[in-house]
Amino acid sequence: MTYKGAVGDAQGIVDAPCSRHNPAREVNVHAKIRTAIPFLFAAACCHGARLTAPASQAFDSYVQIVEARLAAQHASGSYLANGDEAVLAAGSARTEPVNGGTWEASGALLHHWRAAAFVPGVDPSDMLALLRDPGRLSRYYAPEVVSSRALPGEGTTSLIRFRKQKIVTVVLDAEFAGQSGLTAPDRGYSVSRSTHIWQIEDAGSRNERRRPEGDDDGFLWRLNSYWSFLEVPGGLLIECEAVSLTRNIPFGLGWLITPIIETLPRESLQFTLTATKKALIENNKREARR
Repeated sequence: MTYKGAVGDAQGIVDAPCSRHNPAREVNVHAKIRTAIPFLFAAACCHGARLTAPASQAFDSYVQIVEARLAAQHASGSYLANGDEAVLAAGSARTEPVNGGTWEASGALLHHWRAAAFVPGVDPSDMLALLRDPGRLSRYYAPEVVSSRALPGEGTTSLIRFRKQKIVTVVLDAEFAGQSGLTAPDRGYSVSRSTHIWQIEDAGSRNERRRPEGDDDGFLWRLNSYWSFLEVPGGLLIECEAVSLTRNIPFGLGWLITPIIETLPRESLQFTLTATKKALIENNKREARR
């Protein structure tokens, strides 16, 4: 992914009509802008951010509300929040903000997005098998997932390394506790809650290290994902809700940080939904050839 907001705005200023057009000067200005953007971004990150107890509590309180609503939703006749089966079955995947998508919460930002799609030719057991296979997540969700593996212990716990790129590359190690199952032969669910998220410095080098949790650049402090899936004629409706917590926008740097902080949750969810649909279809074809 490439970062467009800051460069586009700056180029708009440079490309504005001018009474004295100097091509050489314009090229030089463009070069300076492109050179300056990464340094401005690095300067913003150097300010760092810290996850506070009130922000963490705000996230916990919100996900309790979300999980209570999902439990009631799964117990009702409308298993999915976005239950327009005809539209989804016609191939119209949907991504939408929940409660506005992004809002301030005790000095941090809460994000809540929902996405849904129809996957032809698969059933709930196919979805469950994919969700319970953490060792292959890097295959299904490359390049955003670099590596993944199940961790020993009770329950389903996994360690995933994420890689996101917008001007600079951000690498994160995240542990998730998950649970999944079928609530009926034609429907199921999955819950994945982050238990630890570390930003990685100098990833892939001999100097690689984890920065202290909650004391980093603040691109991702919490991430919970909730899948609901329902079998319908011809295939499976899948729906994912992602709730995350990030840093707020530093004063004076909104033009630089906002396009990253506020677009990453939506872009990541769209990517996850598309990759999940593709993996389900490919796995189904592979099984059919056996």
